[in-house]
Amino acid sequence: MVLISCKGRRVDCTVSSHGDSSVFGHGIRAVRSRGKLLSSLLAAVSTVALSAASAQAAENAPPRSTDGAAAVKALMAKIDSMEQRINNLQVELKDAKAKKTTGVGQSASLASRRPAEAMALANSARASDPAQSSKSAGDAMAFAGAKDSKASEKTADGAQSPSPSSRLAAAFADSDPKPRFMPVADLKAPPQASNKDLFGAAPSPVAGMKIGMYGEIKFGSIQNPDANGQWQNGFDMARLVLLPTYQVSDSITFNAELEWEHGGTAFDNDDKLHGAVEVEQAFFDIKFSDYFTLRSPGVDLIPISFTNLYHEPTLFYSVARPELANGLIPTTWYAPSMGFHGKIVDGLSYQFQVSQSAEDFGDSFDHRGDNGHINSGGYAGGINGTDALGLSKAPIGDNRQLSNQLAYTLRLSYTPSFLPGFAGSSAIYYSPDVTPRGAYATQPDGTEVPLGKNAMTIFDTEARYRVPNTGLELRAEYAYVNFSNPENLRANNDLVDDNNVGKSMWGYSGEIAYHFRAPNDYDIVPFYRYTRQNFQTSAMLGSDFTNGLNNPTGHGDMTFHDVGIAVFPNPSLVYKLNYTKVIDHSATGAMSDRVLAGVGWLW
Repeated sequence: MVLISCKGRRVDCTVSSHGDSSVFGHGIRAVRSRGKLLSSLLAAVSTVALSAASAQAAENAPPRSTDGAAAVKALMAKIDSMEQRINNLQVELKDAKAKKTTGVGQSASLASRRPAEAMALANSARASDPAQSSKSAGDAMAFAGAKDSKASEKTADGAQSPSPSSRLAAAFADSDPKPRFMPVADLKAPPQASNKDLFGAAPSPVAGMKIGMYGEIKFGSIQNPDANGQWQNGFDMARLVLLPTYQVSDSITFNAELEWEHGGTAFDNDDKLHGAVEVEQAFFDIKFSDYFTLRSPGVDLIPISFTNLYHEPTLFYSVARPELANGLIPTTWYAPSMGFHGKIVDGLSYQFQVSQSAEDFGDSFDHRGDNGHINSGGYAGGINGTDALGLSKAPIGDNRQLSNQLAYTLRLSYTPSFLPGFAGSSAIYYSPDVTPRGAYATQPDGTEVPLGKNAMTIFDTEARYRVPNTGLELRAEYAYVNFSNPENLRANNDLVDDNNVGKSMWGYSGEIAYHFRAPNDYDIVPFYRYTRQNFQTSAMLGSDFTNGLNNPTGHGDMTFHDVGIAVFPNPSLVYKLNYTKVIDHSATGAMSDRVLAGVGWLW
C-alpha cells in the first residue's frame, strides 16, 4: 500500500509499503519564496510530479515500491537544481545592473582641479557627484536649482554620470580632487555598443578610457592701444582642448589635458597663424582613501584661484576670462609638480602641491643659454607692471628651467552645510626665490650687474553664492602678491619705466548675475562685473628711476567694467556677448575697450 501526503506550498510526501515491511519517508525541504510567480510554479510542478508518482505506485505491486522512492529522489534533485539556478541568475542580474550604472574615468579638466567645484548655471546641472552623500550633493549643487538638487539626490552611490551637466555641477562642489574609480574586473569587460565615450562617435576601444573636450571661439571688435586706440575687427580660434582619462586600476587613474591655442602652431610668414600646442596636465592619481590621494610627479595646474583650476568657457560669463585670471593669477598656470589632496571633513577639503617655481623671465628660448643661464644682451622680465605674473610661468620641456627652486601651494575649499548655495576657496603660494640663474640688471652705461634673490608670496580667496530658490548669483575674488626684494626684479632694472613693479600687487572683483529660464528651457544670464587692480604700487626699487623714485606711470593701475549676457541652450554649450570698458591712469589712457562675442563648450 502506498500513501502519499502533499500539503500546501510546502510539499511533504510520505511513501510506505507494507508488502515487504519497509517504510520510506521523505520530506521535501521548503522552497524559499522567490516571488509569487516562482512559488506558484514550483508548487504546480511538485503537485503534478508527485501525483504521477502516486498513480504509478498504486498500479504496481508492493515489491516495486522502491521505484516510487527513486522518483521522489529524482524530483528532489531537480527542485534543488532549479533553486540553485535561480540564485545564480539573481546574482548575475544584480551584478549586471551594478555594472550598467558604474562610470569609468573622469575628465582631467576636473580630476586635476579636483577640487570638484560647481557650475554656475541656474537649474542647469541634472546631477551632482554621486560619490557624495545626499547632503554633500545638495552642497555641490550650490549653483543649481531645487529641481536639479532633487535629481542629484536620486543618483545611486558609486554611479557616475558622464553628462556635461554632472561634471559641471561637480565642479562647483569644491570638494576634494577625486577622480572616479571602478573595480578592475569591470575594466576587462568589452565595451558596450551604445558607449560613445571616444569622440562621441564610436565605442572606446579600451575599457576604462574616456576623452572629453572643451573649447571657445571669439570674434568682435577691440581698441588697439598700439594703433592709438583704433577699433579693429578680429577673430580668434582661441582654444580646442582634449581631455583624455584612463582608469588603470581600482585606485589609480591617469588624467591629461592637451590644448591647441589660437589656431594651432605655425611660424612661417605665409602660414598666417601663430598658435601653440601645450600639455597642460599629465599625472597619475593614487587614491588611498577619501582623506588622502597621492598625485604623482607630472604636469598639473597650480591650485590657486577657482578660474585657474576651472577655466572652461561654460564656467564664466564674459567672452574673455575674468581680469584677475589674466595677470595676478596667470591662468592657465601649470608647472612640473607633485602633491596630495583629500577631504578633511564633510564640506572642507585640502590640496597641497610642490611645484617648479615661477621665474622672473618672460623672453623666448633664444635667450635661454645651453648652459642653463640667461644670455647677455638684454631680456624681458617675467614679472612686470603691465602683465603682472602673466609671463612668469616656467617651461615644462627640454630641461630648460632656469631655476632649481621649488614652490609650495596649499589650498582649502569649502561648501559649508549651514549656508546652502555657497562655495569658496582660499590658497597661498610661496616661492623662496623667483630670480632665475644668470639674471642681471642693465645699467644706463650698458653694464650688466647680477640680481639677487627675491621671494614671492601669493594669497587668493574667492567665493560663489547662488541664492537658494532664486536666479540670483554673486561672485567675488581677492588676490594679493608680495615680493621680498622688488629691487631684484628684472622689470625694475631694464631701462624701461612703464613696466616697473612695487613691493606688492593686488586686485579684487565683484560680480552679479541673474539666471532666467526661457520657455525653451534655455538659461539666460545677464551679468555685470567690476574689477580693480594695481600692479604698480609704491617701493619700486631698482635702477630704473628716470622718472624719479616711487613714481608709477599708471599703466598697471586699472579698472574694468564688464557687462553682457550668456545664453546656455544646455549646460555644455554657451553663447556670449559682452562689452568691456577699460580705464587706467596712464597719460593716454588704456585705449583697449572691446566688444566681443563668442561660443564655448564643454563635454
